[in-house]
Amino acid sequence: MNPLLLAFYGDDFTGSTDALEFITTAGAKSILFIEPPTPETLAAFPNLRAFGVAGKTRALAPKEMEEVLMEAFTAMKVIKPKHVHYKVCSTFDSSDLVGSIGKAIDCGLAVFQNKLIPVIGGTPALGRYCVFGNLFAQMGIGSGGEVYRLDRHPSMSKHPVTPSSESDLRVHLSKQTSEKIGSIDFVKMQLPFVNWTDKLGNENVVLIDALYNEQMTKIGAFLENLAKEDSTLFSVGGSGVEMALGAFWQEEMVLNPMQEWSPMQPSEKLLVVSGSCSPVSAGQIVYAKNHRFDEIIIDAAAICENDEVDAEVFEVLKAKFKVSDKIIVHTGNKKTGNLPSEILGKALGLIAKYAAEHCDIKRIVVAGGDTSSYAARAMEITAVEMIAPVVKGAPLCRAYSDNQVIDGLEVNFKGGQVGGENYFTLFV
Repeated sequence: MNPLLLAFYGDDFTGSTDALEFITTAGAKSILFIEPPTPETLAAFPNLRAFGVAGKTRALAPKEMEEVLMEAFTAMKVIKPKHVHYKVCSTFDSSDLVGSIGKAIDCGLAVFQNKLIPVIGGTPALGRYCVFGNLFAQMGIGSGGEVYRLDRHPSMSKHPVTPSSESDLRVHLSKQTSEKIGSIDFVKMQLPFVNWTDKLGNENVVLIDALYNEQMTKIGAFLENLAKEDSTLFSVGGSGVEMALGAFWQEEMVLNPMQEWSPMQPSEKLLVVSGSCSPVSAGQIVYAKNHRFDEIIIDAAAICENDEVDAEVFEVLKAKFKVSDKIIVHTGNKKTGNLPSEILGKALGLIAKYAAEHCDIKRIVVAGGDTSSYAARAMEITAVEMIAPVVKGAPLCRAYSDNQVIDGLEVNFKGGQVGGENYFTLFV
């Protein structure tokens, strides 16, 4: 058997499919699971080179995160991949109260006990650029939007749960962990990668700049060199980790990149469910409505208060699909950032599951990072596999499930910042 190169734990579902796309496209046969797999589970997927776990820690408090991550990281360590990556949102959405990346770093140090934990700051392919520790982000992944410093980003600076008030990732993360954070900046990166850590002191964590796609192979070489010193290297960052390692493994001919995909076929019916608060997603909903999509607006506050979806929503959905072939279910213009992601995500997942079971829906798009992990679980998805690229960071996937109706369903999970205004129409 080929050695297992990489295992990653995503802090939400949309971010996890982002990482899945990068490593699959690099040429590694990969599966994304809902829960950490056992060796027996992995044996059912022959020739795997990588796997991921789509977690939900982005929406959890640090104490809950610790309980989840210590168990998950320990299970991953038993399987002995060369690399374990804690995959965060490319804009490092987090705080000391919710989705703490610092807490994930603490858990990773405790389990893997590496001498140095690398944090990759940027993902250039997604319009995320880290320079001298400061993160800049494009408005709308794959949209050609303007690039803003993170604390001045029109969307991320106003995120309803974890608004970005600091662009320097070292400062941002130091509010979440007591570990000292060093830096490998743009200037140091001009040196051979074996010299990148020469001037580090007693730091256990090091932030690495990433500005150009061309830098990623060298970053991958640095990560692989660190992995030689430990049985498994633990790292943190967006899908720039998969991009870097994939590029290096291709250069070393460990992997051969995917050259062709079967084209995405038209879908007779399409359901979109959105719990996203992003203005990017809001613009996409408006565009879709102007292109023959019908809509159902749900009362998110009532759903969260009662912890259930009104039966009328299902009846309306069923009736609308008799006269319409493209429907978006969303929360309207009311702000939902202060509502429980778990309850809202579960509700959207149950609506999606109902559509698959009763409306003959074969393709579903789920929008919203905070709610996506709960939606996927409510849909009874156990794993997904990438089947086609669409927009960078949000591939079309095939679902695995014990529910025969869900098994084989085509699903797409997108974060709030992903895509141009025509995003939903791409799936028709």
